Amino acid sequence: MSVPDPDLAALPPGELLRLDHQVCFALHTTSRAFDALYRSLLRDLGLTYPQYLLMLALWESDGPTVKELGARLRLDSGTLSPLVKRMEAAGLVERRRGRSDERSVSVHLTGRGAALRERAAGLPLRIMEATGLGVDELRTLHALLGRVTERLDAAVASASP
Repeated sequence: MSVPDPDLAALPPGELLRLDHQVCFALHTTSRAFDALYRSLLRDLGLTYPQYLLMLALWESDGPTVKELGARLRLDSGTLSPLVKRMEAAGLVERRRGRSDERSVSVHLTGRGAALRERAAGLPLRIMEATGLGVDELRTLHALLGRVTERLDAAVASASP
């Protein structure tokens, strides 16, 4: 575990508990702003943001198991299974039981789901432009968030009984 930042220890106790000083709150409000923008941009595709994330994963690699998708998207099965079922009902994906293990279910794009990729191709650029950040700034932010996630995951693992 790392040593706390001495600058944090120098802050008056009440300052540490100010809402506007919480990194988690800054991430939360940023996430909600992203959600709102994605909601408006994804409306034309008929997707929600979680559905878009699932499609991104499938466009990268078609046919992962539900378990692999859950790990990749950091979603539990109680969230992922209904999401996949809704997308299957919409004709974007199909579930297939494993041949050697019927408990294993893989998720595959349909022709309609694969075709949606072309319509979604411009979304990342629109999102990047909306942030007002340059490519280098976005790469730095992405790397920092990745480091924070790794550290938080490690903290959870070390705190778990």
